[in-house]
Amino acid sequence: MFATYIHNWDPVIFDLFGPVKLRWYGLGYLLAFVFGYYLLRWQAKRNLWVLPADKVADFIAYAAFFGVFLGGRLGYILFYQIPKENGWSELLADPAMIIRVWDGGMASHGGILGLVVFTYVYARKNKVSWTGVGDGLCVVAPIGIGLVRFANFINGELYGRVAHGVGWAMKFPSSLHEDLKGDPERLREAYDACAAIDPTISDKSYDYLMAQARENPELQQTLGTYLQARHPSQLYEALLEGVVLFAILFVTRVRFPKLPNGILTGMFFLFYAVFRIVVEVFREPDSAMIGAMTKGQFYSTFMIAMGLAFIVGGWMRRDQLSS
Repeated sequence: MFATYIHNWDPVIFDLFGPVKLRWYGLGYLLAFVFGYYLLRWQAKRNLWVLPADKVADFIAYAAFFGVFLGGRLGYILFYQIPKENGWSELLADPAMIIRVWDGGMASHGGILGLVVFTYVYARKNKVSWTGVGDGLCVVAPIGIGLVRFANFINGELYGRVAHGVGWAMKFPSSLHEDLKGDPERLREAYDACAAIDPTISDKSYDYLMAQARENPELQQTLGTYLQARHPSQLYEALLEGVVLFAILFVTRVRFPKLPNGILTGMFFLFYAVFRIVVEVFREPDSAMIGAMTKGQFYSTFMIAMGLAFIVGGWMRRDQLSS
């Protein structure tokens, strides 16, 4: 039954006013910051974080803008937009795309790197341990990652590779062009078949077809005959990088409150990278490969090295403190 499920979630929850809409993607980020705020305060009140509770609100606000949004967006531009074919010329022709986050394009590795830089500057300015700040943030970060990955699923984006014999595989209408890549005649046939059901589709855009298909079960079934069942890799990531990673870090934080600064940060980098490398096996590459690796896997190898460095550094400080 699940192999025949056709994804039909609407990315928009409801219209607010004019062109402004509340989207699941934006709600995912909003909830991430709200949960992050309360969990950081919870840590601070129990002396599990180097910052006091009254500084959490400002910290979250600055981290959201300078770390997550700037880092995530610039990471997307540097890691994905510029390297693609004609990417640099597209950027020069339309530099405003850098700030148009509502058009999509946030790199998780860029967001993590942005938070690394932000926490370093913040810790220096406030004269607290950089790794101590990072440890508290890394405990809450998986909540945001999981929520945003679930929002990716609702958007029908970043879907998985074609799945054979997988009972929970799904069909994503947004994969139409990917599924029929190299077969323009069959792609034209798919559009014509949909236009036979809804004549307004014939002279409209791909986005219009997707919107109409969400509202019309007959269109969904027609599209489904041209789609391949795929892994819902967004849900794999939400589970591993979100739920499982949060459980590991939260339990470690609570059970070992005296853990040296930096070890939790290292664990976050290490486990996130390993989970990401595993899930990338099931995720459709959204950009060019680097050798035999996807870009997500390639960038994650550096995170493994950083994670090990943080863990070793924290362990060495433990030995120094006990001597």
